[in-house]
Amino acid sequence: MTYLDSEQNKQFLGNGKENAKGESLETFLNNYDPTKYQSPCNTVDTLVFTYIEEDGHKKINRLLLIKRGNHPSIGMWALPGGFVDFKEDLKAAAIRELKEETGISDIDAIQLKSYGKYDRDPRTRIITTAFVTLIPEGSQKAKADDDASDAAWFDINLVDISENVTRLTLTSKEKEEVIAADIEKAYVNIAGIVGKEYKTIEKIGLAADHGEIILEAYEMIKSAL
Repeated sequence: MTYLDSEQNKQFLGNGKENAKGESLETFLNNYDPTKYQSPCNTVDTLVFTYIEEDGHKKINRLLLIKRGNHPSIGMWALPGGFVDFKEDLKAAAIRELKEETGISDIDAIQLKSYGKYDRDPRTRIITTAFVTLIPEGSQKAKADDDASDAAWFDINLVDISENVTRLTLTSKEKEEVIAADIEKAYVNIAGIVGKEYKTIEKIGLAADHGEIILEAYEMIKSAL
């Protein structure tokens, strides 16, 4: 039995020829051993930002976070998310996990990027793909469930504390919580194409590399508004 059914496999026939071992696609797939190479796990995280209208323009207002109810980073605030099912698209997984952990539903999301530092999670090699959505302030209410022990909306404040370091401060008046991260940004220029790389220098109350993800998503949305 192959991973996909025979009808789905047809799109991968290529030119229909056999490979150097004399295998057809069907034979190759039947002989393929997916356990030959150690595979990383895949997760998704969703950033739900709210916006308000000011002078006819949208302004980012708050961000939804959950408090982790289990290891690792138990008791820390984090982006809602979780593991992708084996036969589940990334976006579908992001929307499902968001609903399971916070009750937020009926939203769409845009893929931001993947984050894959090998030491970002102590359980195993985990690559996460972040999704972003922007909704009107007050349009959704969040309630913690599943792996989350709490959920809250946080005000966002950014201050450049040096040329390349930004302090991200997130405040929930409702929960009387203030969490923060100092994020270093490095600019990469490849033949005139400029990109940014983010690195957490110090953090308080935020899980894993989520401060980096939040800052990158915030900057992406702000530049688009």
